[in-house]
Amino acid sequence: MNIDRQLATVRRISELKPIEGADRIELAIVDGWQVVVKKREFNTGDLAVYFEIDSWVPLAVAPFLKRSSERSYNGIIGERLKTIKMKGQLSQGLLLPIRIAECISGNPLRQFREGEDLTELLGVQKWEKEIPAQLTGLVKGNFPSFLVKTDQPRIQNQYKYVTDILGLYELSEKLDGSSMTVYSTMNDGELVQGVCSRNLDLKRDENNAFWKVAIRENLLEKLSAYGENIALQGELVGPGVQGNPYQLNDLQFFVFDIFSIDSQTYLGSDARIRACIDMNLNHVPILGAASITKTLENTGAFVNMPLQEILNLADGPSMLNRNVAREGIVWKMIEDPHNTFKAISNEWLLKDKE
Repeated sequence: MNIDRQLATVRRISELKPIEGADRIELAIVDGWQVVVKKREFNTGDLAVYFEIDSWVPLAVAPFLKRSSERSYNGIIGERLKTIKMKGQLSQGLLLPIRIAECISGNPLRQFREGEDLTELLGVQKWEKEIPAQLTGLVKGNFPSFLVKTDQPRIQNQYKYVTDILGLYELSEKLDGSSMTVYSTMNDGELVQGVCSRNLDLKRDENNAFWKVAIRENLLEKLSAYGENIALQGELVGPGVQGNPYQLNDLQFFVFDIFSIDSQTYLGSDARIRACIDMNLNHVPILGAASITKTLENTGAFVNMPLQEILNLADGPSMLNRNVAREGIVWKMIEDPHNTFKAISNEWLLKDKE
């Protein structure tokens, strides 16, 4: 699924909950997210601007986020939003009154609609860790247009569309690494192959971690022998990648998707796993399967798997190292692998100290 990340959006507050022992703060619920806010700043039903976690918010938008010393990211002075706990309550993101957007737009009469994306208007960026030198590589070009960048929306944003996510899902571990794509296709009778980071097509470079693994594992040769125009998409983990949380001795590549370039579709679960076996490729750990269905009771229809249960399932040890908490779980519908979402472990998020 190709996602243009909407980091700041207009949302409606569905509920305000008191926090035990707190006189000045309360809990606001927006879709599947909960945010600690000042008491009496909002009312249930209000439209507000919601900023997701991992947003880099300019201090011009939220000056109260400033720490003792100013921090800059891509030339913008601001702060990163992280998952925190206040008075024992999880708080994820930031909620600001809609008047903030009205002021910055320069048009106090402008009417903002629910769901409107304000990321660009407010100058919000997606915060990402600095890329280590061994991952940067020599750039051949932008990410190929005949491929699709993979990412999954968070369940907190998808759960409100519950009728769209009903079905049987494959559950796989979300690995804490760096996205890697290896492709092979015929173009006007010429074999075209490459190795990509998340955003760039990279020149062959044996000092680059992506290429180093592709060469060591003969990935391009395996794709050529496979006989179809496909791309392997997966996670690069190990020394020098995200601090090597799994304490691996070598770089490793784990496939989570296989993309058919000809049909512009992802292979289904069975076909993907068979292809990985045929090519002797590592596949991300599969944790099992689960169904999200609607069930009827006397009170009417309800979903058999509440949001909190999906989030709770995300917690647990990694299959790569049982002493390490996993980042979360990726859910992919068996019948339609394009229908997918991720549940990030809140335990893992709370341990993020950067």
